[in-house]
Amino acid sequence: MRPCPALKVSYYIVVLLLACLLLPTGSKAQIAEVSGRYQCAQAKVRGKVVPCTAAPLTLKNDGKFELRGWEGSYLVEGQWVELSDSAVRSRAKIEPGHKIVFRYRGKHGWCEMTYERRVAELGKTSLS
Repeated sequence: MRPCPALKVSYYIVVLLLACLLLPTGSKAQIAEVSGRYQCAQAKVRGKVVPCTAAPLTLKNDGKFELRGWEGSYLVEGQWVELSDSAVRSRAKIEPGHKIVFRYRGKHGWCEMTYERRVAELGKTSLS
C-alpha cells in the first residue's frame, strides 16, 4: 500500500516548517538608544580645539530632534544618526561613551563637533 502523493507533500511541508521554527535565526541588528539631551563637549576647527558654544541637541523618543530652533526627524542606521528636515540632511557618527560627532566642511575649514549625553547610573548621585 503506497501513501497518497498529496499526503507525502503535506508531510514534507510540515517537516520544513518545523525545521524553520527550530533552527536559530541570525542575529538582528541592534538599534542604538540615542534619545536624550546632548551638550557640546568639544569643538575642533582645522584640528585645533576651540571653545564650544553650540546649543544643546535634543533627540526625542518619537524620532524627532531639536537643535537651536532647527526641528526635524532623525534616523539611526548602524553607527550613524541622520538628522533631516524638508530641505537639509546631516549625518553624524555615534561613538562610545554616549557621543555623537558631526564632521563637516565649514567656512573656516574642517570642523568637528562632539556632543555628549550625560547619563545617570543607578546608585550614583553624580552624572558621568
